[in-house]
Amino acid sequence: MAEPRIQYAQTTDGVSIAFCVMGEGPPLVHIAPAFPHLQLEWQIPKIRAWYERLAQRRKLIRYDWRGQGLSQREIPPSPESSVLDLEAVVGSLGLDRVALLGPWHGGPLAITYAARNPERVSHLVLWCAYARAADLTAAAQLQATRALIDRDWDTYAEAVAHLVFGWSAGDEARAFATLIRESTTPEAVQMGIRAMSEVDVTALMPQVQSPTLVLHRRGLRGLNVDVATGLASRIPQARLAILEGTALMPYLDDMESVAATIDEFLNEGEEPAAQAELPEGMAVILFADIADSTALTEELGDAAFREKARELDASLRVIIRECSGTPVEGKVLGDGVLAVFTSARQAIECALRCNGAGESVGLQLHLGIHAGDVIREGNNVYGGAVNIAARIAAASPPGEVLVSDTVRSLARTSAGVTFDDRGEHGLKGIEEPQRLFAVRGGADG
Repeated sequence: MAEPRIQYAQTTDGVSIAFCVMGEGPPLVHIAPAFPHLQLEWQIPKIRAWYERLAQRRKLIRYDWRGQGLSQREIPPSPESSVLDLEAVVGSLGLDRVALLGPWHGGPLAITYAARNPERVSHLVLWCAYARAADLTAAAQLQATRALIDRDWDTYAEAVAHLVFGWSAGDEARAFATLIRESTTPEAVQMGIRAMSEVDVTALMPQVQSPTLVLHRRGLRGLNVDVATGLASRIPQARLAILEGTALMPYLDDMESVAATIDEFLNEGEEPAAQAELPEGMAVILFADIADSTALTEELGDAAFREKARELDASLRVIIRECSGTPVEGKVLGDGVLAVFTSARQAIECALRCNGAGESVGLQLHLGIHAGDVIREGNNVYGGAVNIAARIAAASPPGEVLVSDTVRSLARTSAGVTFDDRGEHGLKGIEEPQRLFAVRGGADG
């Protein structure tokens, strides 16, 4: 998914608020996180994967608070002005009804907006949120980092980033520290802490009329499960979902479980989105499989590898749809993703983009493309052509796209790429040898 275009909305008190829109479908407004920066968030793979996952079936709207990120900087935020920021973004898009996702400090704002605008909020999702500052019993580590804000801003940013991503995290934690430094200033953080200490929206909770989902992680430090149960018990039509894990950010631990729970809740009462129908007959088949998954599981540990694999799977399915393909939702073997296309050019473009997605999360892919007849059965496709595509993927070196001679013939005049002849290969379980070609970018010669 391409980096979203930054737009600006004007608040009623004259402040410019940066926002962007991703995807298509019913609108979901993601209230800004603690350290917002629309551009720098996009450059951190785990955060980008979270936004791409939410935008698979919805129009996702993100924005930066006033005084932070790409929004107007010289105006400090407050609980009341934050409502004006949200109103400006929703109003600039002409949206009559939206779903709201309020994470952590965004929870009180989401509750306030939903209580004041019951006709405009279709659903309310609260993620690891609270209603009053007294509920936020921050961990001792977080309290200690606050002492660094004025004394050593760079060290504060590094400490918060490693608290979020884990002390063993490398590049992503450093990138998040950079985001913190670019998003805000020490003075703004101190003002935000003082403003946060006055937050109390408990009186508004009974006024919320929208169906509400309260999501929380069982092992989260500094905001225990009792806070979540209190929210769910005081908001009418609220339900509670407790997920396993310890991470405050939804894009860490099991991101897919968070996104799937939100999807299920938001989809209730809506007309189901039209699903692309899998073809039967002639199709171009792309198979992508994570390289060296067994070795990586041993190296990273099963939980860490599965998190990376889920993140990559979500990104690949977004890319497939953007390239006019249909990802097969049925179970496939191993860590593979199977997709079908009506065009060899689209399949090749998709494979090249999938390569980049794998590199962004530190996982390389085996990628193979073949064309032939497929048989549709429910949410899956079968047939000899599917098997050949999988075997071609298995034969491809990590990070390279191999295609059959059939695909090369279909795409040689339209795909804008060149092909290196890799000779005939005997593929496991395939009787006849297959002549394979490696895809190279550039104008076709």
